Amino acid sequence: MNNEKGFTLIEMLVVLMIISVLLLIAVPNMMKNNDVAASKGCEATVKLLQSQVHAYNLENPKEPLTKLNTLVEKGFVDSIACADGNELTLEDVTNQTSSE
Repeated sequence: MNNEKGFTLIEMLVVLMIISVLLLIAVPNMMKNNDVAASKGCEATVKLLQSQVHAYNLENPKEPLTKLNTLVEKGFVDSIACADGNELTLEDVTNQTSSE
């Protein structure tokens, strides 16, 4: 029985402590990256909607676009919401266009 090989309780506790410290460092960084990704996703959605508004205006010069839901109804886009679920308005899209 003296020749049995294995880890002692102290060795296992040291390994668990190291893993815990690494998780404490890694988890907050991943949460910050999720927020950045969500904001970049919303910016990308706004740019997509801006291009689809221009496409709509080219195809329908006599029908001014009054609400973004028209883009969904006519098949220009599938959704007018950001990745976080916030619905965009026409003012959100046109204000971003005029500020560039």
